[in-house]
Amino acid sequence: MAGPLLDTVKLRHERFVWFAHIFLLMPDHVHALLSFPPSRNTLQQTVTLWKRWTARQMGIEWQRDFFEHRLRSDESWREKADYILANPVRKGLVTEVAQWPHVFLPNPR
Repeated sequence: MAGPLLDTVKLRHERFVWFAHIFLLMPDHVHALLSFPPSRNTLQQTVTLWKRWTARQMGIEWQRDFFEHRLRSDESWREKADYILANPVRKGLVTEVAQWPHVFLPNPR
């Protein structure tokens, strides 16, 4: 299921629905660092439409809402990215960040 779900992220990235800096799948949740181009849809609407589509097509049962944190000018993008990428290590799923396969990085670092 991880591959097809990440494919939906990549497709929306390629179609400029969003820019996925990082999209990381965990066994029971996702972490994403996204930017959004100007659109008629709000951030909430864009994510909700994606969740609705993946729920119907893939049978995923998402929680009703999601937690959004907007980076402020004094917050470090790199710090947030490192936090997201290290989540599988903190949870004991892998011993090194590079071992986690369920991540979309458009420009691997």
